[in-house]
Amino acid sequence: MKMKMPKIYTTYLIFLMGCFAFGQVADKELEKDKDKALRTSKNLTWEANKELSQDNFVTAEANYRKAIAISDENAVAPYNLGNAYYEKETYNEAFSRFKQAGEMATDKKEKHSAYHNMGNVFMKSKEYEKAVEAYKQALRNNPNDEETRYNLALAKEMLKKQQDEDKKNDKNQDKKDEEDKKDKNQDDKKDGENNKDDKGDQKDDKNKDKGDEGDKGDQEKEENKKGEGDNKEEQKNKPESGNDPSDQKEQQQPRPNQLSPQQVKNLLEAMQNEEKKVKEKIDAQKAKGVKVKNEKDW
Repeated sequence: MKMKMPKIYTTYLIFLMGCFAFGQVADKELEKDKDKALRTSKNLTWEANKELSQDNFVTAEANYRKAIAISDENAVAPYNLGNAYYEKETYNEAFSRFKQAGEMATDKKEKHSAYHNMGNVFMKSKEYEKAVEAYKQALRNNPNDEETRYNLALAKEMLKKQQDEDKKNDKNQDKKDEEDKKDKNQDDKKDGENNKDDKGDQKDDKNKDKGDEGDKGDQEKEENKKGEGDNKEEQKNKPESGNDPSDQKEQQQPRPNQLSPQQVKNLLEAMQNEEKKVKEKIDAQKAKGVKVKNEKDW
């Protein structure tokens, strides 16, 4: 007895079968598109190679770029474009395209070529350590390539020489830094001594100024002392008060509204003479006819 499948389950199974068939169709269409894109990309690469051989770099570059944009499976297009840049000595662009080719490549031979040329770019820029690593990666994909092996040995030799030069330069730089430091210390020491001498000179000048002031003060003291000696000598030679005729004369000088002794004496004599005349006149009147004595009896 046959069992009947549920209606819902039958419908779901039919749906899955339809999706699977559609997926297969879609994958086939996608594969066809990829194949078509790859063919187109390769054709553009062939055209670019032709233009490059005719020294038409601009057109060749444009075709290489179109080929790269159309298909990510055509590793030859970025590799050949990298070689074109390398010939033009545009090493940064060349390295970028060689790296792109190495990432896109699925064949070991193509990977080997991409890494080999990346090593060449590093050699041109004297990045020998990176060149060694690039050549090693190339040999991992093709150990039998003698050219890559030779370039690897050369890169190692150049790297060792570069490292020796760097060590030598470091030693020379350290020596130079040590000498500069020593010279700087000597200059600082010399500057310190010069500053010390300048301070000493300033101190001497200051002391000299003080000495000049002291000499000036001593000179003034000497002059004052000499002046005092001269004053003392003058006072010594000057006559004492009352002995100097000029002092006596000054003392005899009458004060305002005061008679001098001589004037008083003259005045007394005049009064005495006047009195004598009056007395004589009176006596003459009293003793008329009496003989007058010629001499005084008093």
